[in-house]
Amino acid sequence: MKVCHLTSVHSANDTRIFIKECQSLQMAGHEVYYVVPNVEDSEKGGVKIRGIHSDANGQLARMRKTTKKVYEKALEIDADLYHFHDPELMPVGLKLKARGKKVVYDVHEDVPEQVLSKQWIPKPLRKFISVLVRNYERYASKKFDIISTATPTIAERFKTYNENTITIHNYPLLDELSANYNDRVSKTGNTALYIGGIYVLRGIREMVKAVEKLNEEVPCTFVLAGSFAPASLEEEVRNMTGFKYTDFKGFLDRTGVKEALTEADMGLVLLHPEPRFIVSLPIKMFEYMSAGVPVIASDFPIWKEIVEENNCGICVDPLNVTQIADAMKWILEHPEIAAEMGKNGRRAVETIYNWEEESKKLVKAYRQLEGNLDAEAQN
Repeated sequence: MKVCHLTSVHSANDTRIFIKECQSLQMAGHEVYYVVPNVEDSEKGGVKIRGIHSDANGQLARMRKTTKKVYEKALEIDADLYHFHDPELMPVGLKLKARGKKVVYDVHEDVPEQVLSKQWIPKPLRKFISVLVRNYERYASKKFDIISTATPTIAERFKTYNENTITIHNYPLLDELSANYNDRVSKTGNTALYIGGIYVLRGIREMVKAVEKLNEEVPCTFVLAGSFAPASLEEEVRNMTGFKYTDFKGFLDRTGVKEALTEADMGLVLLHPEPRFIVSLPIKMFEYMSAGVPVIASDFPIWKEIVEENNCGICVDPLNVTQIADAMKWILEHPEIAAEMGKNGRRAVETIYNWEEESKKLVKAYRQLEGNLDAEAQN
């Protein structure tokens, strides 16, 4: 099939969309296009990337202007199947369905729950907007050919709207971080690592405080990689006493991520107990595991089950700085057991939590839609 992935938000090198989904579909024999804001047209890994120009400033402007341009580019490509990745593109998906196209909605997060903690939305309006979003998702999703969700919890809700709902986990590529696992460096310094978006709700304050507390007893450097949101948060964090133990790398490309993982003694994933986080499956936890890095994770039931069943790290209350610092100290003081935890995490990724297994579900779902297209053409 000629297929086209659409985004108004993500980058041309987005790991889930481009590296995993688009390239897996291209290798399965499909002609794959990827529409992305503010990039030049190119071809990479057999995938045809098509850029749209968007000067939209702010969330609402993007939802009005950028989505319109995404739709126009989608029509220009004239694919058999469209696969969109942002909730703001639901109207685009409905327009494409009205033109007789096959449409897949890829649900990365529980958007109604996400709205409840969006800082840019005035607090008195969040619940009302959350209900509106949930109702619109219910209406639109019934019309799409497949709903692809990132977690089973999200899938449970969408199955009540559309029986053609599948779960395709955002697990790491099996071979991408294998070199990190095989070539873990030995060094004298102690290093704790966090890679990802740097937000209050993702635990940046608690992590910096925990590193400060840890350094009262054991020296440790906190390697911090990612981008602050909002940008003003960076100044606040830099003014924290514990920031003197922090090595801030800024945003890292995949090569930089691999290097940081190679040198880490532990990986932190300490999201706050928000409803949408409690049922999420964060890619960074699985990437730490894939690289053979023991994890220190929030003690949410789903996460705790994965970490404890595979004995690949320690779960703590993400709001308890003392618990976080104690877990970090334990990892540093028990290097042999920590190394075994790292091996256990890698083993779990090799057997269960890898993209290679998940990609089979995506390819199978596309085959079924391709069969439907063939049947419709014959009729």
